[in-house]
Amino acid sequence: MSLIVMKFGGSSVGTTERMQRVAQRIVDKKLQGHRVVVVVSAMGDTTDDLIDKSRELNAEPPAREMDMLLTTGEQISVALLAMTIHKLGHAARSFTGWQAGISTEAVHGKARITDIAPKRLLAALDEGDIAIVAGFQGMTEDGEITTLGRGGSDTTAVALAAALQADVCEIYTDVDGVYSTDPRVVKCARKLDVISYDEMLELAHLGAAVLHPRAVEYAKHNQVRLVVRSSFTQNEGTLVREEAAMEQGVVVSGIAFDKNVARISILGVEDVPGVLANVFGALAQEGIDVDIIVQSGVQNGKADFSFTLSLSDRPKAMAVIENIRSVVPYRDVSFEEGLVKVSIVGAGMVSNPGVAAKMFDVISKQGVSIKMVSTSEIKCSCVIAAEPLQDVVRALHTAYGLDTAEAAFVGGPQERR
Repeated sequence: MSLIVMKFGGSSVGTTERMQRVAQRIVDKKLQGHRVVVVVSAMGDTTDDLIDKSRELNAEPPAREMDMLLTTGEQISVALLAMTIHKLGHAARSFTGWQAGISTEAVHGKARITDIAPKRLLAALDEGDIAIVAGFQGMTEDGEITTLGRGGSDTTAVALAAALQADVCEIYTDVDGVYSTDPRVVKCARKLDVISYDEMLELAHLGAAVLHPRAVEYAKHNQVRLVVRSSFTQNEGTLVREEAAMEQGVVVSGIAFDKNVARISILGVEDVPGVLANVFGALAQEGIDVDIIVQSGVQNGKADFSFTLSLSDRPKAMAVIENIRSVVPYRDVSFEEGLVKVSIVGAGMVSNPGVAAKMFDVISKQGVSIKMVSTSEIKCSCVIAAEPLQDVVRALHTAYGLDTAEAAFVGGPQERR
């Protein structure tokens, strides 16, 4: 019997009707002769609602208590789903992340998985039960509850698939695969039958919300067969694998965008060795990830440099920079919000000159200025003002020949856009 890990996101179990549909889909998979492990996110907007409630009481709640709070969302989902499957006449057993044997590092809010000991899951499977695991959570060696960060249920599913040596890990969402861009923005987006781990990883890091970046990293490292499918249709979905056969004539596979972008500029810094190490070392110690870094030319022994980071990390980063002013003297520091990062991704870019130039040309013809640029072998990213984002994405999508004649499918049966 093959072993399949099925992961369902919050929108897939957002209502009791959708929960029943998911339960039937799981039962159908078991009736096909598979052993089934299910990973579930919190229902609908549960996590956001819990965050809002916490901030009504404390604008800066302790990270430990936030993890205690937020993990309850997934625990509600797994219990309700197990009850629903029992109603259909099949045995199911729900588990928290720590009951499933997921151990993490001692970091609240965005812990990484360090080990999985799935003994209880294997025992449940041996008894013929469907095992249902709460995503997004684990426990430290000291018994502290942790969360894996937003989107961490994807990581839970892939990590369990690797630990259990599952035949496939199926990620169910409200779209029926990986698209060339967000089908909510471009209705004629192209669904990809196959995409490489590297392309998917770039798209995920650059803002495509269909898969969590850490989940793709885990899948690539452990060679987990990964499929993205819709929980509302029976379509085949998109297979993520080591190498994807590039469609003839398609150089760019996808366009991603990230609205969660801020830029910080530090002006008048001494041009001496160790400056960048001091600045970005201090930011790293506070757990702040930095993306694009640009340094200007040196004038009178002084240099300016700018970098992008998550919008939510901007206040903390500004405080860090203020605190290191005695170590790294500078003339001024400023920040800019209302920005987005738009990116093109494709394995074919490495052997096709002029791909980035076309991107710059398309953006300029939209009357938009490019503030920062970052490139690699398979991607090119531009930071621009947020307001014209949708027009820019649509123009790029057309320019790289990604438009299709059919409208993409998003959401439930009544939500074709």
